[in-house]
Amino acid sequence: MQEVTMYTTAVCPYCVQAKRILKAKGVDTITEVRVDLQPQERQRMMDTTGRRTVPQIFIGTTHVGGCDDLMALDARGGLIPLLQGG
Repeated sequence: MQEVTMYTTAVCPYCVQAKRILKAKGVDTITEVRVDLQPQERQRMMDTTGRRTVPQIFIGTTHVGGCDDLMALDARGGLIPLLQGG
């Protein structure tokens, strides 16, 4: 299973939803980067992704995007293969 990293904040319903989807797909560990507690990480997230909103989800080195992007990836059958490293 690929490593999953998610830029999050404490009170983000989309972050909760994304974590729920990933856990349902068998992801045991999600490395959370809390941009509300570490403002420098928000800047790094924006520099890396070009986006300001959370969550921003990485599976391995692939930037998936936000919660809507994660759901779209799953709907077209791409989430499980990405999680498995394919």
